[in-house]
Amino acid sequence: MAKAGAKSGGSGNKGLKRKAATEEPQEAAVAEDGTTESRVQPSKAAAFPPGFSVSEIKNKQRRHLMFTRWKQQQRKEKLAAKKKLKKEREALGDKAPPKPIPKTIDNQRVYDETTVDPNDEEVAYDEATDEFASYFNRQTSPKILITTSDRPHGRTVRLCEQLSTVIPNSHVYYRRGLALKKIIPQCISRDFTDLIVINEDRKIPNGLILSHLPNGPTAHFKMSSVRLRKEIKRRGKDPTEHIPEIILNNFTTRLGHSVGRMFASLFPHNPQFIGRQVATFHNQRDYIFFRFHRYIFKSEKKVGIQELGPRFTLKLRSLQKGTFDSKYGEYEWVHKVCAYSLKSHLDNFKRME
Repeated sequence: MAKAGAKSGGSGNKGLKRKAATEEPQEAAVAEDGTTESRVQPSKAAAFPPGFSVSEIKNKQRRHLMFTRWKQQQRKEKLAAKKKLKKEREALGDKAPPKPIPKTIDNQRVYDETTVDPNDEEVAYDEATDEFASYFNRQTSPKILITTSDRPHGRTVRLCEQLSTVIPNSHVYYRRGLALKKIIPQCISRDFTDLIVINEDRKIPNGLILSHLPNGPTAHFKMSSVRLRKEIKRRGKDPTEHIPEIILNNFTTRLGHSVGRMFASLFPHNPQFIGRQVATFHNQRDYIFFRFHRYIFKSEKKVGIQELGPRFTLKLRSLQKGTFDSKYGEYEWVHKVCAYSLKSHLDNFKRME
């Protein structure tokens, strides 16, 4: 019996050892620097956010829940810090330090050496002798022809029709298989000053050619983010026939100066302010954003705007001297692209011919 008791006592000791072994991972571990690191799982009442990475949670729903709670906590802390700073500024009054300028991509860019001063004599001479001098001297009035690539689909056709309501004295014609080299002489004989060609790929407008007649230049743009009037939320009523105002933002370099003058020459000189319509070409990080708005003065300091559409984004691919010529044309500027992009750029040119 004693032997049996000893055996049972031995088995009991083994059970205690196994239990102690299972409890060892839950005890506090001592780090190298002397601090204790608890390995026990935190309780539900533990402080948030957790002391571990949320990405370590394997359960997708639990991981999403913890991430959402973490974002909400961050938002609350940010809002509290903002309110605290506002109270401190109000308490200091005029002695408050100036607000720090936020870092953006635009104000952190390296200064462009090609930026020009509009009052420079060389720039003034170039403007007086370039292809747009007759327009800015009010010797000619703009007359625009808008067309598409061959066999356009409905979205491209609707974009052309809506552009014709934005640009005064513009006319939409269908290609019917004609090459651009045959269209340009016909435009010149009928006193058109500009030609706009909208290209499409897979039923989506993806390119725009703007050629100033009769002597050029010709600009080729990549078109993206096209939104027609029906696709714009909270848009206003259809635009009226009043001549809109035009705003050109950030066309400050030599190249931007030329492109800005091309866009300006599409619109007549005397806008009709009674229509309260404005077309905006905003250049930012080499992308040109086009918007068309109607504005209303709510008070002496507040102005309300209402987008009319359409809207799209342009990126300059090339600027060519003279009228459109994809084979023998002399390029004034070409966007530096990889070999694949250059091939697609040339394919688009051939498709527009």
